[in-house]
Amino acid sequence: MSQTPWVCIYKTNNRFEAEAVKGNLDSADITCVILNKQDSSYLAFGYVEVHVPKDQEEQAKLILNNEINLN
Repeated sequence: MSQTPWVCIYKTNNRFEAEAVKGNLDSADITCVILNKQDSSYLAFGYVEVHVPKDQEEQAKLILNNEINLN
């Protein structure tokens, strides 16, 4: 059984921002997950990361770059 490696394509300390990025990727049919690495007691420490499968990394980055350039 082979496993697809996942890569981090976006990192922030704002959970809402990570959810917005995930929503944009989901609407483009890109598989993604949020990995919360924030300290549960002190949310100022750590990051929330958005990960995609390695084979969808380039497509996901293009979508994120287009979103950033439009805003």
